[in-house]
Formats: sequence, C-alpha cells, structure tokens
Amino acid sequence: MAFVITEECINCGACEPECPNLAITAGEERYVIDPEKCTECVGHFEESQCAAVCPVDCCVVDPDHKETRDELTAKFQRLKG
Repeated sequence: MAFVITEECINCGACEPECPNLAITAGEERYVIDPEKCTECVGHFEESQCAAVCPVDCCVVDPDHKETRDELTAKFQRLKG
C-alpha cells in the first residue's frame, strides 16, 4: 500500500526530504504522496520514513492503494531502474 497524508498535516515539511523515492511534495493545503512513487520505503528502509518522522502521525497507509510486499518490491525495482 502507498501512504497518504491526512488532514491533520501541519505542513512542517519533515517528511519530504526523508522520502527516498521523491514521492512527497507540497500540495495546496498539505503535503501529498504520489502513490505511483510510494513503496512504503521497501527497498530502502525497514519502516516508512515519512511515518517515522511525522510529529502528528498523519502519514498513514492509504486504503485506496493496497499493494503486497511483492508489488511494492516490484515498484521499487521499476523506480530505481
């Protein structure tokens, strides 16, 4: 699954530089995660870095983008390609 940033985002920007796939960008109201680039940090780290650094716990699994670990690994391979 990709991650999503919820409405609780305080626009602190802590997550953006931590994303190894450059999937996080500043949106109009809050930071956003591109689900096509988000691998939940599979291939880079043991845990999702955005969630690890978020001070308000607003980086959560996106129920609209369910992916298995194998699918996330394949996406990582495509992105690093």
